[in-house]
This record gives sequence, C-alpha cells and structure tokens, in this order.
Amino acid sequence: MHNKNLLSAGLGILRRTKRYLIWFFLLNLTLASMGSAVFRLNAGGVMNNSLYSSKLVNGFDLGTFINLLVRPEMGSMQAMATPAFDFAFIFMLLTMFFLPGVFLGYASDHRLPRPEFFRACGANFWRFFRIHIFFLIVAGIPTGILFAIMNALVKAADSSTNELLPFYTQMICLAVIFLVMTFFRAWFDQAEVEIVLRDQNATRKTIGPARRRTSFGLWAGYLFISILAIIFLGIGLLLWHSIVPPSSVLGAFIVGQLTLFVWLTMRFWQRACAVVFYERKQESAYVESAPIPVMPLSGAGA
Repeated sequence: MHNKNLLSAGLGILRRTKRYLIWFFLLNLTLASMGSAVFRLNAGGVMNNSLYSSKLVNGFDLGTFINLLVRPEMGSMQAMATPAFDFAFIFMLLTMFFLPGVFLGYASDHRLPRPEFFRACGANFWRFFRIHIFFLIVAGIPTGILFAIMNALVKAADSSTNELLPFYTQMICLAVIFLVMTFFRAWFDQAEVEIVLRDQNATRKTIGPARRRTSFGLWAGYLFISILAIIFLGIGLLLWHSIVPPSSVLGAFIVGQLTLFVWLTMRFWQRACAVVFYERKQESAYVESAPIPVMPLSGAGA
C-alpha cells in the first residue's frame, strides 16, 4: 500500500470494501423510489388509459408533459415534490450516519466487525452533522461570492460585440468554481477522516489541521477523479440518447442507474484516497518526531 500512489492505493481500498458502495447504492435507489412514488402513481392513474400518453412513451413532448402536470388528477406540485425532498434529506442524514463506519472500515486492514462499524456511526453522527454546518459556512460564502462575480462578468460580456464572449466567460468562471469547490471537498474530507480516526469530539479543531494537510497532491487526485466522473456522465448521457429507444423504460432505468453507480464509485474513491492520505501524513509526522538514538562512542570509558 505504501509503495502505491494515492489513486492506486485508494482504488485498492475501494475494491476491498466494495460492500459499502453497494449498500449506499441500494439505499439511494430505495429512497429515490419512495420519493418518486407519489408522482409515479398519479401519472400512472392519468396516463395509463390515455392514448395521449404516446407522446411521452415514444418520445418526449414538453407541451404534453406540462399539460400532464397541471391536470387536477395529478394533484399539487407541492404534494409531489415534498416526498422527493423529504427522502433526499433522509438520504443525507443516513449518509452522515453511515460514513464514519465507512471511514473506519477504510482504515482497517481487516473486515470491520458489524458492532465496531455501527459504534463508529453512532459516536460520530453528531460530529459529522456539526462539520457539515461548518462546511456550508466556510465553503458556501466564497462560492456565493464567486457566483455573484460570474453573473456580473457575464452581464458585462453581454454588452460585447462578440456573441460567444458571454458563453466563454461563464465556462471559465464555472471551471474556477469547480476547482475551488473540489479543494473545499478535499479539505473537509480530511476533517471528517480525522474526526473518526482520532476520535476527535471538538470538530472545529479539525478544520485548521485539515486545511494545512490538504496539499496539491490530494487536490490533484480529487480533481482527476471528479473530471473522470464528468466524463462518465457524458458517456452515460450519450448512451441514453443513442442506444436507448424512447419507449424503453427498462433501458433508460439501467443506463441511468449505471451512470449513478459510477458517480457514487468516484465519490467513494475520493474518500478512500482521503483516508490513505491522512494515514500517510500521520506516519510521516511520527517518523519525523521520533527521537534519534544516540550511539555511545567506541572510546567512552577508556
């Protein structure tokens, strides 16, 4: 493990503990199915016995979809959207609950027993909740400022005679925001790893050390994985458009879930890299602080 680079070592951990990835995928799929149940049942009741549904089965007609949403039988938009938001929030809470056990499993050289996994989850849930609040504050303010700057620059570019300048300006600004947000994600992943592996209750005390540990190497690794995730997303959308017939619900489901699984894999790969990086930093700090043994002179006492 020590002879591997960061990405290879993280990938090795991901392969060894792939059960965590499968559990999270199934959890997401289950909650997403529950969150979309109201819309699915209402739409089925309206469209199952209507020839009008062919405009959505054999393709996607925006006018037909809008007309479907405004029909009284569909119910209110709030009634359909609320379950989706509720179950998304539940998934976020369950992620915060289970992630400490995942980090501990990543750091273990053996299969983590179930009691240890859930003990880590319970002990660190409130800590992870607090560190996520810090993340929203520390990362949210600079990101909001960057988006405001982007909007101002795009607005200024609109007055230019170059029609493509606003588009280029927006793409460059989004690239900068992407780089900044990836750094914040690597930074706070380090804080989360320290909370679990050092059993640190004072979450605010992990933010400064995590920032100092977040080097260019870790950031570059996160960037590589993030860019890879974007490429796989593009491939998934291309496959969906080119090989899945509009009437194939099963084909769209399979391609969509495979794309989501790859995205989830990329995120868990980043977390595995965070654990490897933290452990290597701790080992190097221990070696540097270890006392150097003093050898007695051969002539001493003569």
